[in-house]
Amino acid sequence: MNPLTPEVILENRAVLAVHGPDAAAFLQGLITHDVGLIASGRALYAGLLSPQGKALFDFHLHAGDDGAILIDVAASAADALFKRLSMYKLRKAVTLARRADLVVLARWPSNAPGGAPADPRTPALGARWIGVAGSAPAGAVEGADVYDAHRHAVGVPDSADIGSDDLLWLETGADLLDGVSFTKGCYVGQENTARMHHRDKVRRRLVPVTLVGDPGDAVEVKDDAGRACGKLRSRHGQHAIVHLRLEEAAKPLFLGDAALTVRRPAWLEPAW
Repeated sequence: MNPLTPEVILENRAVLAVHGPDAAAFLQGLITHDVGLIASGRALYAGLLSPQGKALFDFHLHAGDDGAILIDVAASAADALFKRLSMYKLRKAVTLARRADLVVLARWPSNAPGGAPADPRTPALGARWIGVAGSAPAGAVEGADVYDAHRHAVGVPDSADIGSDDLLWLETGADLLDGVSFTKGCYVGQENTARMHHRDKVRRRLVPVTLVGDPGDAVEVKDDAGRACGKLRSRHGQHAIVHLRLEEAAKPLFLGDAALTVRRPAWLEPAW
């Protein structure tokens, strides 16, 4: 059994809150997942897309104690997401707020005592929840880098890999990581996302890889003939996430002077 990791505070995440009688309906018409599924102990993973279906923001949604919907988003993207949601708000009975009094916490494995909800993307990432700043359990530490090493080892993309207005939502693996509902109805970017899904046209994806050797400053993944077939998105030690053409995954691949092996964790298996 894996040892229990103490709670870690993800200091690279921020929390926004959506209040008001129209909060659920407001988000339902914008984001990729079904807001009606949010409940105490059940978070959602979702995205806000461009009309073309590219990921602008990815985030986790939690039920707040006061009836609010809490959004766990990369701190570097929080202001931009707040501005984007404010633009869509119009006359809806919705109030948006930044919640500096709240923090995002994580712990793994997910079946550890304490009852915290599992990360909605995959239980292999552990538990993930929102707590009050300054009241984290004894032993909790700032641990964004520790968590980053963990999620690279598990092999799951995160906000750093997805970026903004760069990758199509299904290329991020969102369809395999429970980040999209294909039955909820319309949302921004829904048409192209649904078309890709139903026509099985996801030809490139974010995939985890293992490196052997030193890649130096290389960012372009190449095959043994020197042809470019993907790009590095993030790296932690020997583990990395690359954006890759899936048809190239079985070939000898390289990142600079380092050999690259594509990993196939359980969540990614349906892609093949």
